[in-house]
Amino acid sequence: MADSRENSSNLFVEVIVRVVLALIFIELEGAKPFSRKIHPDELWLYKNPRSESYVPVVMLWPLVFITPAAVIFAMFLLQRDKIDVCQAVLSLTLGLSLNGALTNMIKLIVGRPRPDFFWRCFPDGEVNPDLECTGDESVVWEGRKSFPSGHSSFSFASMGFVAFYLAGKLHVFTPFGRGRSWRLCIFLAPLTVATCVALSRTCDYHHHWQDVLCGSLLGLSISYLCYRQYYPSLDSLHAHRPYIGIIPYLELDAVRSTGQPRPPEEQVKWI
Repeated sequence: MADSRENSSNLFVEVIVRVVLALIFIELEGAKPFSRKIHPDELWLYKNPRSESYVPVVMLWPLVFITPAAVIFAMFLLQRDKIDVCQAVLSLTLGLSLNGALTNMIKLIVGRPRPDFFWRCFPDGEVNPDLECTGDESVVWEGRKSFPSGHSSFSFASMGFVAFYLAGKLHVFTPFGRGRSWRLCIFLAPLTVATCVALSRTCDYHHHWQDVLCGSLLGLSISYLCYRQYYPSLDSLHAHRPYIGIIPYLELDAVRSTGQPRPPEEQVKWI
C-alpha cells in the first residue's frame, strides 16, 4: 500500500513538472523577443524572399507527437508491457516540454532576425533612415525569433527519442545487434526525417544555417538526456527495458561484484 501511494505521488510530481514546462512554453510563445540592433551594412543577411514554410506547423505537430506515440503503441502491442509504455511516455513528454521551454527562452533572449526579416520589416522595400520597421508588428516580432530553429529542435527532440527507443529495443549498439544493418537503418530513419525537416528551414529562408544546427543539437541533446533518465545506455545488455524494470538485475550485479547486498539508502543513490 505504501509503495502504491509513493508511486502515485511520484507520478503526480512528474505530471506537474511537464505541465509547468508546457505552460512556460505557451507563455513564451507570444512574448516579444529582444530587439537586436541591425546595422545598415548587414541588411543583406536578411533580404532573402519571404516564402511559405516547406514544413508548416500543421505538418510539424503531427510528426512530433503522433509519430512517437504510434511507435510506443506499436511496441505495446508487441510486448504488452505497461511499465515500458509509462516510462516511454514520461521520457518523451519530458523531452518535448523541456525542449519547448528552452527553445523559446533562447529565442527571446537572442532576438536574431530571420533571413527574410527585411521584407517583414519593410514590406514595400522602402528603407527609412532610422531603420524603423513599417510592417505588421506581429510579423516583425516573429521575424526576430530565428535562433534557434524551433522546427529543428522539436523534430530532433521527437525523432531523437524514437531513434533511441528503437535502438534500445533492437539492441543496435549491443553485441546482440551488431552486424545487422537493417537495425542500424531503422535507428537512422527517424534522425533522417528530423534532418530533412531541419534543412527545409534554410530552403524556405525561415532560418540561418547556424539556427538550424544549434536547434538540431539542442533537440537531440535534450532528447538523449531525457531518454537516459528512464532507460539505460544503448550499449547496455538491458537497453531494451526501462530502469524501473531492471532494478532486480542491477541489484543482482551488485551482489555478485561485492558479495554483499547494498543497504536501501545506497541502492537508491546507486540506481
